[in-house]
Amino acid sequence: MNRSSIIRIGDILVSPEILTGYFSCDYETCKGICCIVGDSGAPLEEYECHEIEKEYSGFSPFMSREGCETIAEVGFFTIDEDGDIVTPLVGSGGKCAYTCIDGDGHCFCAMERSYIAGRINFKKPISCWLYPIRVSRLSSGLTALNLHHWDLCRGAETKGRKEKVRVYEFLREPLIHFFGEEFYSCLCAAAKTSSAWE
Repeated sequence: MNRSSIIRIGDILVSPEILTGYFSCDYETCKGICCIVGDSGAPLEEYECHEIEKEYSGFSPFMSREGCETIAEVGFFTIDEDGDIVTPLVGSGGKCAYTCIDGDGHCFCAMERSYIAGRINFKKPISCWLYPIRVSRLSSGLTALNLHHWDLCRGAETKGRKEKVRVYEFLREPLIHFFGEEFYSCLCAAAKTSSAWE
């Protein structure tokens, strides 16, 4: 197997970068800036739109006034220029409407804060929880997992390399949550083989 080989586990195609790349959020450095910078909101699965609407009353108290006003104006999701379903943004900037910011300028997901507090059952969208992995549904019926590179997260790549934390290891919890224990076990087995690529 070479470095460019795609790993297939059931009906899921996995980029080898997910096994060989390093990542560990450097939150003290970035302060969650990924929640407030970007040309579009976070991608949403169709079912997540219903979950967000259902749980909104539980997490909206954690949101900013501007965020709540945005939801009241445009709804729980919008469609971006590429035709994808995404979270709404506040005004013309890149701030996700579901973001909350503390007094020190740290950005947090209002959904996740509410989930941790035990107020709702939906933690946050898969695109956020699994980042830097991006999920794509292919016309063949397969699902593709690819690694997304963003300059804002260079610090996370550096920290992951320093701590020797691979992408799939950092994302163990969401990978198991969305794809199951068996999938993650297969991913770990593939990673042992991938160590020979470097």
